Amino acid sequence: MATTETRRMVLAAAEACEDKKAEDTRILELDTLDAGFTDFFLISSGSNERQTQAIADEVEVRLKRDFQTYPNSVEGRRQGEWILMDYVDFVVHIFLTEKRTYYDIERLRKSARTVDLEQLKAMLVEKTAVARAKPAKKKAVKKAAAKSSPKVVAVRRRPSVKAKKAT
Repeated sequence: MATTETRRMVLAAAEACEDKKAEDTRILELDTLDAGFTDFFLISSGSNERQTQAIADEVEVRLKRDFQTYPNSVEGRRQGEWILMDYVDFVVHIFLTEKRTYYDIERLRKSARTVDLEQLKAMLVEKTAVARAKPAKKKAVKKAAAKSSPKVVAVRRRPSVKAKKAT
């Protein structure tokens, strides 16, 4: 099951792709039974090698800056036809448009569920709201407990007087 942090990183990577004018960015949430090695595929396209490399650079910089994380491995950056960035919990695929059509990895992952960017943002907002509501409940319980329990007053002791030193 993907964590909230993983979902936030996938969203940040998708936004980095969009900022570099990537085309047809898609997020696939993989079935845990079908693909136990990762939770998400982020697939995006660029029109030339320089653009795919710029997209990959932006994804790496954004995740390093915002989450202090680096890809476990990167393949194909030099050629720029198909760049694969493995972040363990998700994998970023950046293709040249014609290579993406040729390999068609979306078709290979039939059991994967396509996640819309707006849907992912909404899911994260909801999870954040739920997480923020939990501490408020705990504080309310502590306040109620403090009101119902008797107050204890601290009593200060006088410092002990030491025997006078013999001169």
